[in-house]
Amino acid sequence: MAERILKAKGLVVRHGVIELIEHWGIALSGLLLLMSGLFELPMANRYYITSLPGLSWSGDYFISLQIHYIASVPFVFLAFFHLVYHGIRADRGLIPQKGDVRTSIAVIKSFFGKGEEPPFHKYLPEQRLAYIVMAAIIVMLILSGLVKTYKNVYAPDMSLTIVLAATWVHNIFFVLFILAFLGHIGALVLKPNRPMVRGILTGAVRLDYAHHRHPLWLEEIEQAQEPCPPLVSAVSSTEDSKRENKDEKRAEEEI
Repeated sequence: MAERILKAKGLVVRHGVIELIEHWGIALSGLLLLMSGLFELPMANRYYITSLPGLSWSGDYFISLQIHYIASVPFVFLAFFHLVYHGIRADRGLIPQKGDVRTSIAVIKSFFGKGEEPPFHKYLPEQRLAYIVMAAIIVMLILSGLVKTYKNVYAPDMSLTIVLAATWVHNIFFVLFILAFLGHIGALVLKPNRPMVRGILTGAVRLDYAHHRHPLWLEEIEQAQEPCPPLVSAVSSTEDSKRENKDEKRAEEEI
């Protein structure tokens, strides 16, 4: 298990290597998809983006399209891997729970000095809500993108209705992806959330922050780290109790 408390360093491991690769792989490939998708529109030349160092290619539609396709490979693969890997592990920490909306409102109010935050597990309620929203956006982008790719590569005569529907869906969720991305970055700017930046970069957060905001999560880790009683001790104690019972029975028979 990746999650563990490092008391000597004053840290708590929040994410393992696999989770960090997933996060940054999807984030960076998603950012490249976002940029190349915008460059497919006639905007790079209009806003002089092509004049920036290293971005002269941004005004070429076909180069932007190829980069879009290349970036989609790790994006789709990591999204599918995330679903399968965490599904097999039965990770449910980011699945929305009953009362998350109400608790999220209370958390937002606490940012303005109205009330206090309740103790949290590993993830905040707003993180769970944001996760399911982002997951839905990514699914729709992938599905509509696959339809558009299939049309461009294998079926240039695909029904115009299907092509238009896929294009509209892709464009709408593209805008939603931008908004969700900005919301994700904006949430980390808030002072109470800033300690989580370290977790995204290194996989570990400060122990004092975890004690203050995620005490329920720390309790789970501490329970998981408690050493189990040795099997030999358990067996020997069981045998001793059996011997004592036998001795008691013999004593009763003699009486």
